[in-house]
Amino acid sequence: MDGIENYWGFVLAGIILNITPGADTMYILTRSISQGRRAGIYSVLGITSGGLVHTILAALGLSIILAKSAVAFNLVKYAGVAYLVYLGVKMIAEQNNLFDNKNQRIEHSDLFKIYRQGLFTNVLNPKVALFFLSFLPQFIDVHYAHGPIPFLILGFTFMTTGTLWFLFLAHAASGITSVLRKNNKTGKMMQRLSGILFIGLGIKLLTNRR
Repeated sequence: MDGIENYWGFVLAGIILNITPGADTMYILTRSISQGRRAGIYSVLGITSGGLVHTILAALGLSIILAKSAVAFNLVKYAGVAYLVYLGVKMIAEQNNLFDNKNQRIEHSDLFKIYRQGLFTNVLNPKVALFFLSFLPQFIDVHYAHGPIPFLILGFTFMTTGTLWFLFLAHAASGITSVLRKNNKTGKMMQRLSGILFIGLGIKLLTNRR
């Protein structure tokens, strides 16, 4: 394939990286367990859309700005931290129990909100941008690369394998929802635990060095 070296090696490496737990995995699991399969699927779509944004930015070279500018990196980083902490605090303070049978029906507007949150969670993580910028070039032959096309091919491949894996996780994790709905106290505890998890992800992002 013109401009790409060891494509199938890239696919294998991408699959290994996809199944390695990270912030995206935790977000999808949290949504799937707390709000069911549809919420999990929309969270996957949001995360995937964020990955596509990073792919395009890496292909256009804009991610280099994050690698070269400490100010730009920190601005994106702190925005991501603030957003994750906001989601966590909101979930902890939420009076309605996400596991309550009365709240089992999810409106279309709620699904779009879940999608949007997944998108922002991914886009506002500067480590993802730097990952694409540092990982993809390892499989591109600089002597035969033609503009952004090799970046786009590798990025879309990585997002495809990742989406399939995340959909499997969402489907598997959503099965726990029906069990938790039978116990209101357990459901409420899991809701607060999910909020703490989001805050923890924000703190982890904050403590990561550039």
